[in-house]
Amino acid sequence: MIEARIGRILRERRMKIAVAESCTGGHIANRITNIQGASDYFDLGFVTYSNDSKELYLFVPEEVIAEKGAVSSEVAKAMAEGLREATDVDIALSVTGVAGPGGGSPEKPVGTVFVGLASKDGTFVNKFLFSGDRISIKEQTSEEALKLVLDYLEGRLR
Repeated sequence: MIEARIGRILRERRMKIAVAESCTGGHIANRITNIQGASDYFDLGFVTYSNDSKELYLFVPEEVIAEKGAVSSEVAKAMAEGLREATDVDIALSVTGVAGPGGGSPEKPVGTVFVGLASKDGTFVNKFLFSGDRISIKEQTSEEALKLVLDYLEGRLR
């Protein structure tokens, strides 16, 4: 189970993680906190579903949302960096996307997701295009977000 592996590494290194979720609605925080002892390394989780909450709590500039859209690489980056600034954690993870069934567009169809990770080593953003229903897209997003954290912790991101 990936969340247990992540937890073990975070605990060993005395690191903290926080998450800012939009399209997953708290699913990532739920998975992380399903592991006994998660309070040793899990700081907090925000579900910043609205643009206003992204601006207010994560310091995402209103202009970035207006220019690029809430579902964008730029917003995922700003969410992760804002979360890290707000919490001073070692790893700040963010997700923003279109889970469907509505809300998609030709440029950003249902299943378009951006995952961001901010750390002392910089910020990384991955784009995904998932298929399936809303629940499936949320599950796929949480899995890929956790894989990004594990990749970072195991030195595969730099």
